[in-house]
Amino acid sequence: MNEQDWKQEQERLNQVTEKLQARIEQLEPEVAGLRDQAGEIRKRFWEEVTVNTSTHEDFEETVQSISQQEALLSDRERSYRMRQQQWRSVNRLLPSPYFGRIDFIEDGLGIREQVYIGVSSFVDSDGMSFLIYDWRTPIASMYYDHSPGAASYDTPGGRITGEMELKRQYQIRGGKLQHLFDTSVTIGDELLQQVLGKGADPQMKSIVATIQKEQNAIIRNDNSRMLIVQGAAGSGKTSAALQRVAYLLYKHRERLKADQIVLFSPNPMFNSYVSTVLPELGEENMQQTTFQEYLEHGIGKKLKLEDPFDQIEYVLTEQSTKAYEARLQAIAYKASEAYLQALRNYAGWLGREGMRFRSIRLLDRDLITAEQMEAQFYGYDPSIRLANRVTLLQEWLLKQLSQLEPKEREALWVDEELDYLDKDQYAAAYQELRVDRSIFEFSQAYENIREKMSNKVRRDEGDFDYAEHEEELLRKMIVKEHFAPLRRSVKRMQFIDAEQLYTQLFSDKDAYMAMTGETELPELWPLICEQTKEKLSQSELFYEDATPFLYLKELVEGNRMSTEVRHVFVDEGQDYSMFQYEFLKRLFPRARMTVLGDFGQAIFTQATELHGAQSPLIRLYGESETNLIRLVRSYRSTREIVEFTKSLLIGAQEIVPFDRSGEKPLLVQVDCEEQLAEEIAKQLEALRAEGCDSIAVITKTAAESRDVYELLQAQSCPALRLITKETPTFEKGTLVIPAYLAKGVEFDAVLIYDASSKVYDRESERKLFYTACTRAMHRLVLCAAGEWTPFLQQVDTSLYEVKSLSQ
Repeated sequence: MNEQDWKQEQERLNQVTEKLQARIEQLEPEVAGLRDQAGEIRKRFWEEVTVNTSTHEDFEETVQSISQQEALLSDRERSYRMRQQQWRSVNRLLPSPYFGRIDFIEDGLGIREQVYIGVSSFVDSDGMSFLIYDWRTPIASMYYDHSPGAASYDTPGGRITGEMELKRQYQIRGGKLQHLFDTSVTIGDELLQQVLGKGADPQMKSIVATIQKEQNAIIRNDNSRMLIVQGAAGSGKTSAALQRVAYLLYKHRERLKADQIVLFSPNPMFNSYVSTVLPELGEENMQQTTFQEYLEHGIGKKLKLEDPFDQIEYVLTEQSTKAYEARLQAIAYKASEAYLQALRNYAGWLGREGMRFRSIRLLDRDLITAEQMEAQFYGYDPSIRLANRVTLLQEWLLKQLSQLEPKEREALWVDEELDYLDKDQYAAAYQELRVDRSIFEFSQAYENIREKMSNKVRRDEGDFDYAEHEEELLRKMIVKEHFAPLRRSVKRMQFIDAEQLYTQLFSDKDAYMAMTGETELPELWPLICEQTKEKLSQSELFYEDATPFLYLKELVEGNRMSTEVRHVFVDEGQDYSMFQYEFLKRLFPRARMTVLGDFGQAIFTQATELHGAQSPLIRLYGESETNLIRLVRSYRSTREIVEFTKSLLIGAQEIVPFDRSGEKPLLVQVDCEEQLAEEIAKQLEALRAEGCDSIAVITKTAAESRDVYELLQAQSCPALRLITKETPTFEKGTLVIPAYLAKGVEFDAVLIYDASSKVYDRESERKLFYTACTRAMHRLVLCAAGEWTPFLQQVDTSLYEVKSLSQ
């Protein structure tokens, strides 16, 4: 870059910075003024409203007065929010107004347009000239997708073609130009090297300045019902997905809101890790949850759910137990399409027989028995869908309660409760009168009740006579209070015994086959039945039963779908079963789905293949509405770490490392566990001395993490933090964490606590081991007490360094 170019760019930056500052100075008093106006209107709202309900005309005038004041307040608040959003947008731009530029000549016009690209748009004071274009605008897509030469971009009016004469990248800090360079590719290695060479952050950052062409295809995909992103570890799939959310909110801002997008995260800590990306881009956060939280919300508090982390702990640690193989077979079967179809068939069988109901009880007696419900239910036309018949039964139950309620008012228990009424219940009676009486009658009745209430307070020993209509009202109130929870339970379908319906499936093999039409069952089905029934008898559910249980409830009770949600994002998608994907599609029938994952990190037993002939995701929406994008370039780790980690997996040779060099992984072997803790403590001290601020000591299981944490504390390791499934936030420092909780996050350095064959010896644990190693950005150290895991035997010895303390 010659000196003249640099000078011109600095002058242009100075001009833009001055205009940004001027815009901030203009907006600040406007924002403050509108905020104060809205606050004042809110504070004096009722002073400006005339309340008079004496006549019908006065009442209408009062309503109109309130509406006018409400409209005025809404207008001020809307103006305040709009100005505040503009103020925030300009303030975000001020330290680094833009990061890219393209010079484009549109075909047929011959005019060279300089397009400067930043995190949001900024227009000159004339209201026409764009000084900065938002990275999500159609014209900015050329910066990510094209090299200088022929280029084009899509607009609502059609495709625009032309010639890109220049592509330039900038690094601006605090309004000062640090670096600038021209490039022929999307993002020059210089900028990406600097970004990737930094330390790990406690929260994920926006990548809009370094989006690659393949990531841009993910971000701007706007046609697929199902978008599958199969990405290698560190390929930026999650980052691209979050920028995709920002892009969708920008492009469809008139009809898409942040609360219409749902992200299913792998764990609560990950929610914290990604929570700042969208606000950094000026957008509200979408809904963030975990699949476990969604299951717990749907099933309620009657059953305690095992979570996926307890399930994987069992799989990793309980191999020696008798029931282990049966549990593995159950996990696999209950995640399968065969079990999904079995539940559908079971619902059909329930339409003919076998429904289980709970009696509706009042004060320890049955009002409506389960047998009455069964007779009513199977009395409906059998051609009516199961869920529709349940709705008819629900309506019948509500009518029965309405008929039974007046009869209960004369019951003995009501007489007993009348003797114990307090002032609050008298006040409640007044509220009831307010609904049932005219304004004039209400005033008289209220004065009458108030007088009698005061008499009752003064005459503790006296007898209090109820007028006939008052006693009738109070009896009605007492019975209504008792019937209200019965009605709520009916509306919530609690008259259906869902637990028994699910337990019924596991009575015995022959019954299951008769109810579901299944002919092929796991070999250890009798033991699976025992395990499932025992868990249910304790009011608990295995994780593998949670989705099927909720699915069966949906089949019986009817869909509780959300038609408002328009986009569903699933991170670590390989860890979801086919059953769970079918359930998500049923829950969000109008939503497009984006699934992000890496089958190389499929650590759960119910893992799903994301692409290829075996992928159920392609069948879910059909090939015509499914798009697969593969990301094979890994940016997180140094070349040396990527070359080492990809050799741990079979068939991972397609992974391409970004050309960022570092030290080779270090393998340290000791004789015993006592030496292991001492060596880890030394390695931690050395890594901190090198400047690593974020270090993870990764273990296989949570139980091992707790032991290691105590051992390292005994070694006086400073600032240790133990990460569990309940940990809410991701922070810098030295963390001790099980491998399955480290998914999705990254660290400056990773120490694998014990990579010996004693810990990692089964082929099923290979992907867990790979996942742990791929968390490292700059340094990877593997320690072992004794013989190395067999996963390292196939790794070329030239890919790592060795330090042996073994005798």
